[in-house]
Formats: sequence, C-alpha cells, structure tokens
Amino acid sequence: MNNSKKFAGLAGLASVLWMGLTAAVAANQKRLLFNPLGSKREVLKPYSTGHRTRPIVVRAKDGTRLSGWLMTPPVAGPHPGVVYFGGRSEEVSWVARDAGKLFPGMAVLAVNYRGYGDSHGDPAEEHFVDDGRMLYDWLSERHHVDPKRMAVVGRSLGSGVAVQVAMERDANSIVLITPYDSILAIAKRKFKAIPVEYVLQHKFESIKYAHQLKAPTYVLRAAVDDIVPHSHTDLLVEKLGALHADEIVPDSDHINIPYLESTQTRIASFLASRFNA
Repeated sequence: MNNSKKFAGLAGLASVLWMGLTAAVAANQKRLLFNPLGSKREVLKPYSTGHRTRPIVVRAKDGTRLSGWLMTPPVAGPHPGVVYFGGRSEEVSWVARDAGKLFPGMAVLAVNYRGYGDSHGDPAEEHFVDDGRMLYDWLSERHHVDPKRMAVVGRSLGSGVAVQVAMERDANSIVLITPYDSILAIAKRKFKAIPVEYVLQHKFESIKYAHQLKAPTYVLRAAVDDIVPHSHTDLLVEKLGALHADEIVPDSDHINIPYLESTQTRIASFLASRFNA
C-alpha cells in the first residue's frame, strides 16, 4: 500500500472516530450535563430550625409533578421570599436543613428539578426555566410573602436558571454561586475536537442575558474550582447589569461552597441588607 492510500485510510478512520465521538456526546448530553442521582435525598428528614418546614408538590404548567420544600418563618408575615435553584446532580433537601442560617426570616422555596429527587419528568433547560418562572410566581403569590421582596439564588448549573428567571421577573436581588458565562462555552473548552455548538441542546447562555438584569447581583466564587474556572465567571461578571459584589469564599471548592458557614453568612447578610433597605 502506498503512502497516499495509507494516509487516506487513516484520515477515513479518524473521520469515523470523530463522528462516533460527536454522536456519543450528542446522545448522552443529558446524562453528562444534568446527571440526576436518582431519588435519594441528601438529607433524610429535612427540617429548618428557623422555619416551619413542609414538603410540597407543585404542578408545572404541563402537569408534571415537582417536589420540594417550603420553609416559612414562625412569625406572621409578610416575609421576603427566596427561590433556590440547585446545581448539577444536586438534590435540594439540604436547603431545608440549612435554611435557618442561609435565609433567616425569609420564606424559602426549594424544589427539585424534573428528574431529580421525587420530581417527575425529564431534565431540560427549557423545562428548568419555565418551571423556575412558575415557582417564582407561586411563591410570590403566597399570602405570607411580600412580592416586592423576592430573591433568586442559583448555584452552578442553577445560576443559569436564576439568571433567566430574574431577567423576566422583578426580583429584588440575585445571588449566583460559582456561575458561568455559558454551559456551551464550558463544553467547548472540555470537548475541543467536537462541534458542540451544533449538538448541545441545553446551552444555558447566561452571558446573553446578564446585561438585562436590573437587581443587585452578588457573585460568590470557589477558591479552587476545576468545574467552572474563574475565567468563565469573569466573562459573566463583566456583563452583569447591576453587580453588587464579586467575592471568593476562602477554603472553598466547587462542591463544598454552599455548605460552608462563611458562604451562608455572606448570603444571609446580603439578602437581609437588601430586604431591609
């Protein structure tokens, strides 16, 4: 076999492998991006010492059953409201456990995404955002909640949900924990040989919406983050319409940051200052 035929053969093999890898990423993107870890709760019996805590079921607009927790202060309202959006693979029962420190004196709604925890349905960006807007409206309409003092809090993947919800609702304040410019940009960095812009269905392009956010936005980064490198957060922060602060939490990484006392104290302080202004 001459060299030209060998080269053609190798090129053909490379092309087949490339197409196969691209197809595999396209077919498995929901697992790669969302990866819900079944219905196992992070906290078996979630309960906030600072709130009345009750499990709830809310129906999405298409009837899908979404399950989570509503936490309300024990004193009469109306109270400020907070809607929490979790990260990849995150089951949100831990929010009910930690709400007393994170969200003192606030009504809190933490609901698992479709396919997470006890929530039904399949995960998808469109569903997460549509459900997020519905949950925001649901909480703001409770008789014990002040609709003019509503905040959205999003962690990692959920920061992309929080940004899109806040863009279309009159939020009082926004907290973004380890946020990114877009999942598309992170995927392109990870899969450099694949045209992910053509196969990725769930792009979560927060950077496109950031300039439209009017509420003060508090950004918290992990000291060490190999999931969302700081360069991706930098690009988002540059576009935010109303940046309140951009801080790094000492001794934190992408996984432990929301559970740290330092993180929880910072969030509670920021939201209290906004709600009491």
